[in-house]
Amino acid sequence: VKEYNVARSTVNKWVKDYTTSGSFKAKDNRTKEENELIKLRKENQRLKMENDILKQAALIMARK
Repeated sequence: VKEYNVARSTVNKWVKDYTTSGSFKAKDNRTKEENELIKLRKENQRLKMENDILKQAALIMARK
């Protein structure tokens, strides 16, 4: 810990995460709430993009 200047709490978290999921990857150690938030943000981004496309299509159709 001292050799690498890493806080003991950080190492403890790494050990806990690995013990729980068998992985050090962040995606494997997220809570259900964190996963849902990521999913909802992606869905929100997709819906905004779809909305922008529909707005552009409406403008094009209105010109005709």
